[in-house]
Amino acid sequence: MEQKHPLPPFTLETAKEKIQMAENGWNSKNPVNVSKAYTIDSEWRNRDQFVNGREEIIAFLTQKWNTELNYKLKKEYWAHTDNRIAVRFEYEYQTKNGDWYRAYGNENWEFDKNGLMKKRFASINDLRIEETDRKLV
Repeated sequence: MEQKHPLPPFTLETAKEKIQMAENGWNSKNPVNVSKAYTIDSEWRNRDQFVNGREEIIAFLTQKWNTELNYKLKKEYWAHTDNRIAVRFEYEYQTKNGDWYRAYGNENWEFDKNGLMKKRFASINDLRIEETDRKLV
């Protein structure tokens, strides 16, 4: 049986550990490795897109990191319950034509008993910035 520690029920400490692991994973920009933190049938809403299952997660993240260059993410704890975690995040990226953006948002996560994320709902807004305004270098 696949497990991804820490397992629910989460404490403040283990929720923050789970968040840091997610941040590290996404900053690796490795879609296959990132997908392993999610259930085989994981459900996502990312902006206006719906992604279901690991294969779609891999395809989504591959496309994302092919267009969002120099990607850097920071996640922050917002709240948690036994098997759910809410985070606030921001990330910066550069487009292929050289423009820089900072994306802000919130995510709500739900985990199965094995610590794999089965639901991820992300609300995200993008703001064009100057390269000199970057915070996440």
